[in-house]
Amino acid sequence: MRLPSAAVAASLVCLIIAPVLAQAPAPAPSPTATVPVPATKRVTCLATTQNFKGQEKRDQMQLCMAQARLDCLKQAIDQKIVGEARKSAIKTCVGMDGPEPQ
Repeated sequence: MRLPSAAVAASLVCLIIAPVLAQAPAPAPSPTATVPVPATKRVTCLATTQNFKGQEKRDQMQLCMAQARLDCLKQAIDQKIVGEARKSAIKTCVGMDGPEPQ
């Protein structure tokens, strides 16, 4: 008589566990893995000036960053962004994390 009750208990456990195992959760897409992060203009400037050395590298980097800021400013003007939001949008667009270097 002990054997049938053990079989009933085992089948109940299987009935509880089977649906849980059958519902394998779909892997949630990671936002950083599936969505490409656009390179900021600063990263682009760093990449384009890597072949230069010394003062020429600094000059080219300054020119590139000035052009990047100008492009971002034009974009902010087109989008009619004003005030602190414009300043923040330009910094984000250029890729400046902290305060602007002078």
